[in-house]
This record gives sequence, C-alpha cells and structure tokens, in this order.
Amino acid sequence: MEEVGHHRHRIYPPMVTLRLFIDQTLSSDQACQKAVSQALVARAAAGQTQCSLNTGPYCKARKRLALGLPQRLCTLLGEQLERSAAPLWGWRGRSVKLFDATTVSMPDTLENQGSWPQSSRQKPGLGFPQARIGALISLSSGAVINYAEGPMSGKSSGEQALLRQISGSLSEKDLLLADALHSTWWAVQMLAQRGVDLVMPNDGRRQVDFKQGRIHSKFDHVVWWPKPKCAAWIDQAQYEQMPAGLWVREVSVNGKIIVTTMLEPKQASPQELAALYAMRWNIEVDFRTLKVAMDMDVLRCKSPDMVRKEIAMFLLTYNLVRWSMMRAAQLVKVAPRDLSFTGARRLLLAFASRMSACFVDKLSELTATLLRKISECVLPKRPGRIEPRAKKRRPKPLPLLTLPRVLAREQIRAQFA
Repeated sequence: MEEVGHHRHRIYPPMVTLRLFIDQTLSSDQACQKAVSQALVARAAAGQTQCSLNTGPYCKARKRLALGLPQRLCTLLGEQLERSAAPLWGWRGRSVKLFDATTVSMPDTLENQGSWPQSSRQKPGLGFPQARIGALISLSSGAVINYAEGPMSGKSSGEQALLRQISGSLSEKDLLLADALHSTWWAVQMLAQRGVDLVMPNDGRRQVDFKQGRIHSKFDHVVWWPKPKCAAWIDQAQYEQMPAGLWVREVSVNGKIIVTTMLEPKQASPQELAALYAMRWNIEVDFRTLKVAMDMDVLRCKSPDMVRKEIAMFLLTYNLVRWSMMRAAQLVKVAPRDLSFTGARRLLLAFASRMSACFVDKLSELTATLLRKISECVLPKRPGRIEPRAKKRRPKPLPLLTLPRVLAREQIRAQFA
C-alpha cells in the first residue's frame, strides 16, 4: 500500500503498529503498555525474539505511521459498506446519509492549544483544547463514510464548512438528513448541484408563509429562495455562476417545519417526510457510541499530528465493528442497526486474542462462530422510549480547580513548608 511505503525491518513495522493501534482503540484499556504487552505475547507465541516492555519504541512507531493510512482505510471501508447495503435498508431504494458534528477534548498542551484552542468561556490554564468533528454516516449500515475535523472557532471552522469539505462523498440521488443549522441557501444549492435531495428542519430565523408560493395544501408549499449576497468564503466568479435562486418545499407536521428539495407530494407526503427526518436521530446514537462506548470523548495524544491519527483510528475501528455487524446481519437477514454495537464489540474483543494465535484452518471456523454470535445480539424494540437527560449518581463534593494545576501544586507545597 502506498501509504506504508518502504520501511526497515523493525519490531513494530507499519501494519503491526496499525493492528496494535486498532486494538488500543477497541479495548477499554487504551494504554500503550497494553499494546506492547500484546506484541510481546504475539512474538513469544511465534517463537520470535522477545521485545522490551518499554513503550518508547511503540510510541515512536505510532509517530512514524502515516496519517493517510487509517484515514484512507476508514473511508474505503465506509464506502464499501455503503455499496454492500441492501436497498431495503435505505428509503425507497435510495441511499440515506446523515450529517452532524460533535466535539472531543484532548490533553492541555501548547501544541494542541495551537491547533484546537479551548473555549473562550474558560480561563487560560483551566480549559482543554477542543476539536469539532463532522461526519457523514450511512443510515443503513451506521458506517462513517467520510469525516473532517477542525477547531471550534475561527474562519471556516463551523459545521457547514466541515460539510463542504466532505460533500464529495455524496452521490447523485442520495438523501441527506441534517439539522436546522444547514437549512441555508448555500447548503441547498451545493447539494442540489450534486443531485442530492435533503430533508432538514427550517432555520428558525427564516419566516415561513404558507399562503405564498405554489401551494399543495394548507401547510405544504413550494417557495422560491432568492440567492443571498456573496459570502466571504466564496469566490466572486464562482458566485456569479450560481443560479439566481432555488425552489424549495416547506411542510409543517406536528408544529415542526421541514425543508426538502423533493418538491412534489408524490415523492414524499408530509407525514413521510416527518418519519424520514426522525431517522436522523441515529447519528446522535452513533456519536454517543463513539464517545461513550468507545471512550473517544477525551483523547490521549499530546501533539496535533497524533491527535489526528487517534481520531482516524477511532473511526476506522468503529467501521471495522460495523463491518462485522453487517456481515452478521446478512446471515440472519436483519438490518445492521437492529444489532447491538456494544455486544459486537465485546465479542470481537473476546475472540481477538484467540483468532490471532490460531491456525489458518481454524480461523474460518472461529470467524463463522463470531459472526453467528454477533447476529444473536439483537436490540429489543422500544418504541417511544424516553429517558431523562440527567444524572442520578452524585459526584464527590470536591471543589473546582479555579487556577492552573502548577499554581495549585505550589500552594499545597507552601502549606507544608
């Protein structure tokens, strides 16, 4: 693979380092010491010379690993899963993709602060750098098709800018579900130019008058959105080539106004549009899976280059679990989203050590057993389930850290001087 290139014979060559890095992100124990211990066990089992338990060589190998390797593997696997998805897993045979963004924090180092500054609402030395990650996720398979990351503030750092960066992964006749933040002329025009239909709520700042435009029913009409003034991030020549406006359909269902480029009721009724948009909630569950189940919420790496690799590795590992879920779902003819991600992850962890050490003739048998057991991890149907967004378990009543940790340590030492 071109991302690996030529390399010296080492204890941690690129593909071994990649595998150990994947094991780190898949496991709840993400310590480098665990990865080195796994390498030691593998070498001992293969009759090779034993490696040191020092984590330094492995950490250097992770730094040498090309960022493009996990990034390309992640997107290639996501695209392959999307192509393999059964048409009935989509919507009326169309591929449905979800877009949203989430944030992650990381160690408070000068290098990380330079690339991803902390929130302006936090005092210097008390906050943590934060990165925004925008992801395009398949509704059918749950796989990450593409993603982009950026800071929380500054030019071209918002969710709309992240969507523009990865919009090339959207294909003609795709359906995109997104939140109200993307209900803008610019987003609609960009997607319409690619032949992509969208469904999203109306931006609350835009006034809707159902007595205007081409009226389908009392709360369903098609209206003309004129082209706004040129934005700062658009080249003037490019702006002049854009159309003078766009026809957009607006419908009101249960008090929520939905915007779509499917202009005719025969394409989708208002009730069908509301049901379709409700599926966007799946991406919120996917982000929760990444940040809570896979512990991606707080990253560990202390340099921008390694933070980017860590993000790519988490998303690659997530797609690998989704790949096993799709294979298992195809065995029992259910949708991949009907299976438990956490259950699949636990089984992969349980089988991983045995599969890596078994003979080739036993590998296919173990793989078949693994996929069969993943297919049994069917989620229960819980329609209308509601949970309060609140914590029951109380944290310990420790005071908040209101000054940098270095100064706090000095104050403690002064008390015992």
